[in-house]
Amino acid sequence: MHGLSACEREQLHAAARAIRDGQFDAAERLLDQLHRLVPRQAEVLRLKGIAATRRGRFDEATAVLRRALALAPDDALVMNDLASALAQRGDTDEALTTWRQACVVAPDYPMAWFNLGRNLQQLGNSEDAVRALERAATLAPDLLPAHILSGDALVHLGRFGDAAAHYRAALAVHPACGDAWRGLGNIKTQPLSTGDVAALQAQLARPDLVDSDRIAMGFALGKALEDHGRHPEAFAALAEANARMRRLAPWQAAGFSAYVAQLVETTRHLPAPADPALGDEVIFIVGLPRSGSTLFEQILAAHPQVAGASELDDLDAVIAEESNRRRQPLPAWLPAAGAEDWARLGRRYLERTARWRTRRPRHTDKLPENWLHTALLAAMLPGARIVDARRDALEAGWSCFKQQFYRLPHFACDLADIAAYIQDYERAMAAWRAARPQRVRVQRYEALLERPEDEIRALLDFCGLPFDPACLDFHRAMRSVRTPSASQVRQPLRRDTARATHYGMLLDPLRRGLAAIATER
Repeated sequence: MHGLSACEREQLHAAARAIRDGQFDAAERLLDQLHRLVPRQAEVLRLKGIAATRRGRFDEATAVLRRALALAPDDALVMNDLASALAQRGDTDEALTTWRQACVVAPDYPMAWFNLGRNLQQLGNSEDAVRALERAATLAPDLLPAHILSGDALVHLGRFGDAAAHYRAALAVHPACGDAWRGLGNIKTQPLSTGDVAALQAQLARPDLVDSDRIAMGFALGKALEDHGRHPEAFAALAEANARMRRLAPWQAAGFSAYVAQLVETTRHLPAPADPALGDEVIFIVGLPRSGSTLFEQILAAHPQVAGASELDDLDAVIAEESNRRRQPLPAWLPAAGAEDWARLGRRYLERTARWRTRRPRHTDKLPENWLHTALLAAMLPGARIVDARRDALEAGWSCFKQQFYRLPHFACDLADIAAYIQDYERAMAAWRAARPQRVRVQRYEALLERPEDEIRALLDFCGLPFDPACLDFHRAMRSVRTPSASQVRQPLRRDTARATHYGMLLDPLRRGLAAIATER
């Protein structure tokens, strides 16, 4: 703020507070006044760029921040904010380059390292992400997100001891850090100790916890109590955490069922694809969460022709782009879409995911809820294979109830909602599989446990891949695994994964819903 008067400095501080509080109109009025007084002041332009970014005006934000950078070419704060605007505009490569420049000009500035690492991790580059995030944590030991994301990236790389050290460093700063307890609880090969259980219970007794921490700690406590064989207490902890999540954003089971039924009906008569081979590079793995999808992906990613891309949001993003372009939600615009429209959307998906095929010719996309798009893929990416991951419904449903999901509202917060969701999923997939049996394979988790080599050979054959023995030793595959199953898929197959029987009548609401599905089936 060099060169500003005391009054102008106070006005700049007031604008910064307004941005912090979401009062963007007030912030922009103050900044516009300042800009007229001091048009070549980089900090004024930087705050104008931040305000534009927060409002979603990314083109304007990048233009303003480039002007600020021209006035202050070595200002790491301007570079950091410009990179954030570029990333949100979709200019990922330039954003990463700009963050790296900020780290060079100001190597002791932790936020540039943190943002670089966070975005590298989102792109699946966990090794480089760890280096950047650990640098941020070293520079700012009290920066909790740096420790948490360092831990997450290390888990994805299979370095569980190093990950636990970062989570515990976060707890040393803030013993009620829910994300740190969540991270420790998700390292399923290293159960929490009795001392950890006591510490969790003590923290949960605090009256000053925010909901996000209380919920995350509740899930971690439930997992720990189950590991110690204290099943009624585990259920109580998990039920409380889920109830809190459900109060934040209740799942509308009836509305979702109606949406799925409408989707099934409107996709009955999609046009024949213009290019039946479009999308041959992609293997989608869909289904219920916690049904073995990460394991199936790990097997495929051990193959030298396949890159495991984990849970991608690109398919959702492409469909959302088309909905915005047509100014109609899905499925309202489906009847108006022709074969060339679908081919265009397919090519857009392949363009967005091209980075996953730079080293290997094919990639997996294992976002479970992509099952909702199974019928659309017949027109959009007709050459793609779709693996429908199935596990015993009671075990899968209970495993969903135990897992904290961050996208709210979510069906997994209530046992009856879980059963209703499974019913919608099975009905829709039965219809879509019948229409396109050659491109959809049901892959059963239990069958893989019983006959691993036979099932792996059949899975590879379905995907059009030659058998490779590396797929039998999938747990040795060196890759980043960005799901809660990261620790499990780095071990050989285990048969002792069933847990629901320990809970007896506590799971009856789920059993009743599943019994109704079995009767219908």
